Amino acid sequence: CLQPSPSPSTAAAALPAHTHTHNKPLLLPKLTDSYTEDTWMKLRDAVSAIQNSTSIRYNLEELYQAVENLCSYKVSPVLYKQLRQVCEDHVQAQIHQFREYPSSSLDSLSFLKRMNRCWQDHCSQTIMIRSIFLFLDRTYILQNSLLPSIWDTGLELFRTHIVSDGAVQSRTVEGILEQIERERNGETVDRSLLRSLLGMLSDLQVYKDSFEQRFLTETNRLYAAEGQRLMQERDVRPLITTVEKQLLGEHMNAILQKGLWMLLDENRVCELMLLYELLNKVKGGLTALLQAWRDYIKSFGGEIVSSPEKDKEMVQELLDFKDKMDHVTQRCFQRNDTFINAMKEAFESFINKRPNKPAELIAKYVDSKLRAGNKEATEEELERILDKIMIIFRFIHGKDVFEAFYKKDLAKRLLVGKSASVDAEKSMLSKLKHECGAAFTSKLEGMFKDMELSKDIMIQFKQNQSDPSNIELTVNILTMGYWPSYTPMDVHLPTEMVKLQEVFKVFYLGKHSGRKLQWQPTLGHAVLKTEFKEGKKELQVSLFQTLVLLMFNESDECSVEEIRAATGIEDGELKRTLQSLACGKARVLNKMPRGKDVEDADRFHFNSDFRHKLFRIKINQIQMKETVEEQVSTTERVFQDRQYQIDAAVVRIMKMRKTLSHNLLVSELYNQLKFPVKPADLKKRIESLIDRDYMERDKENPNQYHYVA
Repeated sequence: CLQPSPSPSTAAAALPAHTHTHNKPLLLPKLTDSYTEDTWMKLRDAVSAIQNSTSIRYNLEELYQAVENLCSYKVSPVLYKQLRQVCEDHVQAQIHQFREYPSSSLDSLSFLKRMNRCWQDHCSQTIMIRSIFLFLDRTYILQNSLLPSIWDTGLELFRTHIVSDGAVQSRTVEGILEQIERERNGETVDRSLLRSLLGMLSDLQVYKDSFEQRFLTETNRLYAAEGQRLMQERDVRPLITTVEKQLLGEHMNAILQKGLWMLLDENRVCELMLLYELLNKVKGGLTALLQAWRDYIKSFGGEIVSSPEKDKEMVQELLDFKDKMDHVTQRCFQRNDTFINAMKEAFESFINKRPNKPAELIAKYVDSKLRAGNKEATEEELERILDKIMIIFRFIHGKDVFEAFYKKDLAKRLLVGKSASVDAEKSMLSKLKHECGAAFTSKLEGMFKDMELSKDIMIQFKQNQSDPSNIELTVNILTMGYWPSYTPMDVHLPTEMVKLQEVFKVFYLGKHSGRKLQWQPTLGHAVLKTEFKEGKKELQVSLFQTLVLLMFNESDECSVEEIRAATGIEDGELKRTLQSLACGKARVLNKMPRGKDVEDADRFHFNSDFRHKLFRIKINQIQMKETVEEQVSTTERVFQDRQYQIDAAVVRIMKMRKTLSHNLLVSELYNQLKFPVKPADLKKRIESLIDRDYMERDKENPNQYHYVA
């Protein structure tokens, strides 16, 4: 018999006092064969009582504990086989009740009821048996992935020995179809019985193979016969009306709710075309389809726009989504203008739910396409991409945010010569001008004019230069109002450079009196002629890199502090510059000690052993990634500009109207302003103008304003 385990204190006292004994595992006493056999007999009696619907002689908790004991002593495999065999024997015995009656002596309804009772009994018995053998189910069976659980075993046995029997399955399916046909003919049938039996076929995974095809064939035959009858008895028009009402009208909303989104997700063009044609024949059909279509676009598009983790792919996903929806309207919805307009409204709605960010990302996407090195597209493909971008751009309310980021990126492309194609740049500018008007693009056009005028000025400067210099100078004259604002930085230029700057300044101011020149060293770049052991090379570098490299004409080795003192470059910029020269791909300087980061104690010397396959080598400056602060500052500048525009609009309206109520003034502002603005922001600007005496409140009516001349 099963001996109880000793208590912890007893077990400790029983151990001999040797140092090595604590490594021995505490072994459970071995089960006797008689205990295993007796316990199984007890469990088998309980299973038999459940199957025969008689009372169980043992306490359920006692039976559960017996199973746990057997499993704890590694008898699980034998126990599982014995349980399966008992269940299988019982299920096999059930088949006789369906075979012993010929079809003539047991009508189909009685047969179905008997089948349903057998199925319900089997399910409840399996649940009860599982509750007793739960420990076996959750340990041994769960750990062996190839073994089905007790519930799945029950389903498998019922399917194998009863439902898969040819005669039984045939009578069951025939009986169900007969009941369905009776209901179609107007008779009352037991729907709960049908629901239970169809659930049985589904749970046993035979519904599709044994029933579905037969059911669809019978349904097809029914409607074919009904159509033939109606064609003979009635005029065609009432027949069509009946079909539309019964098959479409009454189920229209259910069809749209269950099927439309799936069809659109999977781009099922043929089914969508058929759906449009069918709903077009039903009163209110296209209206319902239009609303469901609009809701789908808002939902799907809203997910693209509102997920910050998808920002990198947002614009491309929007373009792909727009292409897909355009394809659906053209192929499936017969280019219906109502559907096209609904699509535009839906796009405009969801794309502006997240203010400013889509505008910023579209500007950056355009920059990636117009930048040199973009080999993805030919000029024709690039033109098509820009056209698609403009369609998305039209939906955006905050176009001034787009302008701010586009202007910043355009400036980089023009000044560093990174533009892929001047024609593509001007094409994009032309599209923006056509879309937003000349005022929107005037500063951008001014940037192009500055670049062209600078070329002419440099030709004149070189013609007038009497004293030739070793340095060839090229200057871009940038009109301050057109270009983004840059932080000025004072650096120490070599004497010869300073002289040349002065010569140019005298030349330029002689031609354009009254103007002021401010040099921007952060935007400068140079080509240096250099001699290595391998031979002569040309290095294409930034002005900061130039100042650092020129120091090595005078000295073989320099410290970070010496370079900082000699060049005057700000600390963060200097470290990035040294990093690009000593830690990048083209290492024209050697850093001691080696490492990726530049520290104050590092020393640098010229790398005369430098080798490169090209004659002219471009050494890229280590660029700081656009920080969150930079993005915020660009956005803040946009908001600042918006405040000026609101102020100007308020003064313009009040000057013309002289006296106006608050609501009418706000309404007029919404008509004039081209960016989204909240009523609270308008109220702040009105208060600000009142404080600055541009306007005043009416003394008797505070909601009335007067213009102050």
